[in-house]
Amino acid sequence: MPSEFKFYGKGIEELKDMGLNDFMKLIPARQRRSIKRGFTDDKKKFLEKLKKSSKPVKTHLRDMIIVPEMLGKRVLIHNGKIFVDVTINEEMLGRYLGEFVQTRNKVAHSAPGIGATKSSSAVSVR
Repeated sequence: MPSEFKFYGKGIEELKDMGLNDFMKLIPARQRRSIKRGFTDDKKKFLEKLKKSSKPVKTHLRDMIIVPEMLGKRVLIHNGKIFVDVTINEEMLGRYLGEFVQTRNKVAHSAPGIGATKSSSAVSVR
């Protein structure tokens, strides 16, 4: 039987009932400082929209810190080209939204193209 998830000794229900100031004391210093300064207007609007909507919410806010009221919600996070669908779970608490969407893809080259020199065709592509 899997054990219940704990975030710094707190269960999920405790975290959801906890205020933002209490949650702030549990997370690392960089995130704590960001929350202490207060959310921007865009971040406040995003949280309100996320609370109201049952559909996934699109956002460009990659620097938004994941708080307990976001648990179980679906968010479409922009990676610079497209929106990537992410479901927020317990392990993501206290981290940034942008950490879960890659902005750069692995480059896979094929065979040498038209106009390539003879020597470049002899190089292994692997």
